[in-house]
Amino acid sequence: MDFTLLSSPLQGFTDFRFRNAQNKLFGGIDTYYSPYIRLNGKLEIKPSYERDLLPENNMGLEVIPQVITNDAEEFLFVAKYVQELGYKELNWNLGCPYPMVTKSGMGSGLISNPEKINHILERAHSESDIIVSMKMRLGYENSEEILDVLPILDKYPIKNIAIHARIGKQLYKGGVNLDAFQLCIDNTIHKLYYNGDITSVAKFHEMQQRFPSIDHWMIGRGLISDPFLPSMIRSNSFEYPENKMDLFREFHDTLYAIYSESLSGQTHILLKMYHLWEYFSATFLNPHKVLKQIKKAQSIRNYEAAVAAIFKNEK
Repeated sequence: MDFTLLSSPLQGFTDFRFRNAQNKLFGGIDTYYSPYIRLNGKLEIKPSYERDLLPENNMGLEVIPQVITNDAEEFLFVAKYVQELGYKELNWNLGCPYPMVTKSGMGSGLISNPEKINHILERAHSESDIIVSMKMRLGYENSEEILDVLPILDKYPIKNIAIHARIGKQLYKGGVNLDAFQLCIDNTIHKLYYNGDITSVAKFHEMQQRFPSIDHWMIGRGLISDPFLPSMIRSNSFEYPENKMDLFREFHDTLYAIYSESLSGQTHILLKMYHLWEYFSATFLNPHKVLKQIKKAQSIRNYEAAVAAIFKNEK
């Protein structure tokens, strides 16, 4: 069965710099979703959002912009903005689980409000010709919340719905709820994409067998932890290339150089790289030790020495 691999957007990680480096060195992803645009009541686009979506920063990539909002005016404003950049589709985030978002009634915190979802979709489809797709969780408090929303979504020509098979309250803890995802398949006319815990080729095969009707698969944290994963899934290979560590080192060095150039001050650079290593460390034999070495590096010089030692020891 043919399938499509998608990069799930992770705020603070999967910006255009990451996308370009991952695509150049590893490939395997068909479509990248950009981290969400959040307006916070002001109809203004931050320069960082603009940089992330500029066509010249995404050459050779298929990218779909994303918005997070609970306001129809904001949705329409972002829709018009991305269309001016040449994008035809806007993905609406009803999946973000973080309390700072959900407490504002956005992300997965909006799933329990079908009336507001209906209002925004009604205006989006009557006042704009943007193609709308959605990314959701099963709910915030429980996995039944989405079942009250699906009949409303069925009223609109939504392109697809990517569902992360957890509830918002879980954040990323605990397992995915595959039975609840199956209920979504059974209760909507829309095309669904699966998202959640695709972290290995074996796990991908397991999900394929569990959901034979799904042909679009979204990889989130698994892509940051293991940028080889999409190409390995595509080639149905369980073996990493012989030059795995050389490629991973090049990936790290590419990102490190780019972020050193774009971020100001060593504190910001070190913090950025530390957050990446929270995922990168999973690639190494002793993730805990690796992350501890990175955390101890309190200067650029010490960081570079720690990275060199980590790669040398792994070889």
